[in-house]
Amino acid sequence: MGSKNISISDEAYLRLSELKLKNESFTELIYRLTNKTNVLDLKDIIKEDEGKSLEKNIRDSRKLTRERINKITSELNR
Repeated sequence: MGSKNISISDEAYLRLSELKLKNESFTELIYRLTNKTNVLDLKDIIKEDEGKSLEKNIRDSRKLTRERINKITSELNR
């Protein structure tokens, strides 16, 4: 596998280095940060009832978030 040199600003380097895990290379960090996972990849990894429970938790969490946002918005608009 080849390699390439890239030029980034000092600020970008600092930001990347803060995200880097111990013993992780910058190449591994970039792979981790750019990994695009599809929810369908979870198929056959979790059981159906776990999936339904997860879905319910996500819906409940979104509802609570919407309620908090609405409350804060109405308080700010007073």
